[in-house]
Amino acid sequence: MEVIDQKKIPRRTLYDGTEIPALGMGTFGSDKYGPEQIAQAVYGGIHAGYRLIDCAAVYMNEDRIGESLDRVMQEGIVQREDLFITSKVWNDMHAEGKVKESCEKSLRDLRLSYLDLYFVHWPFPNYHAPGCDGDSRNPDSRPFSVEEFMTTWRQCERLVEEGKVRYIGMSNMTIPKLEAVLPLCKIQPAALEMELHPSFQQPELFAYAKAHGILPVGYCPIGSPSRPERDRTAEDVADTQLPELVEIAARHGIHPACLCLKWAVQRGQVPIPFSVKEPQYISNLKCITEDPLTPEEMEVIRQADRNCRLIKGQVFLWPGARGWEDLWDMDGSITQ
Repeated sequence: MEVIDQKKIPRRTLYDGTEIPALGMGTFGSDKYGPEQIAQAVYGGIHAGYRLIDCAAVYMNEDRIGESLDRVMQEGIVQREDLFITSKVWNDMHAEGKVKESCEKSLRDLRLSYLDLYFVHWPFPNYHAPGCDGDSRNPDSRPFSVEEFMTTWRQCERLVEEGKVRYIGMSNMTIPKLEAVLPLCKIQPAALEMELHPSFQQPELFAYAKAHGILPVGYCPIGSPSRPERDRTAEDVADTQLPELVEIAARHGIHPACLCLKWAVQRGQVPIPFSVKEPQYISNLKCITEDPLTPEEMEVIRQADRNCRLIKGQVFLWPGARGWEDLWDMDGSITQ
């Protein structure tokens, strides 16, 4: 197996000066890959040079990933402090007392004494069963509430105070929601996990996060070709087939997926691509260490933005909502 030199991997800086890798390994297996395959990819990925692993309770594979983390540390491949491990509290664990319970389960499953970063996965307690279809709705779902969100966030802050997590973060937020909650935070979010890829660049939200010292972490960085059927619509754009990207990728002699990752890292976000295939996850990491894109190529990709959101979140809609757009505050204010 090819091992990528740690000194060649770019770094990103959190608000307190801590540096983390500029690219991580995602572990959302969609509906296609089981926990064993993903755990094996994590094991191989750490051997290859990955140090940031993005996990979540709802992915239902943290116990197997924990076996891989334990194994690489037992083998002396890495020490705990070499790794940056994230997890997330799922929507059904937002209530008072539940966030700590969720975090402690993730810690047990991952066989860790602390998490480096703990995200609020979605900003509302609207639950859906893993693997449900896109038409599923929970009658108990409701719009975003600042009060409810801050109840969840206060519990995350206590996890930092108790030493169970080093940093906390938000995910799937909008500028109106951030403007409502950031002034109320005792501990600011270190990172914002958000959908980011060439056909959906979210320039306003990206700039807002950066201006507030919040590191953007990009999911679906290559357009999520393995995402579940419930998240697919006829209007979706395939990033790896965008003519602009295909042309630049050919010029560099790489797959368009690698081009997406080069762009993401040079732009300043932390992409978290997912692959269980060794040649792919190695090339994903290696490509960001060599042959950078030119400013002109970066500009071409910037202009290739199609504003095409792939993860629309419609399964979280509440009774009376007009459509998935209501989740994303499209008119500039929090949708009630």
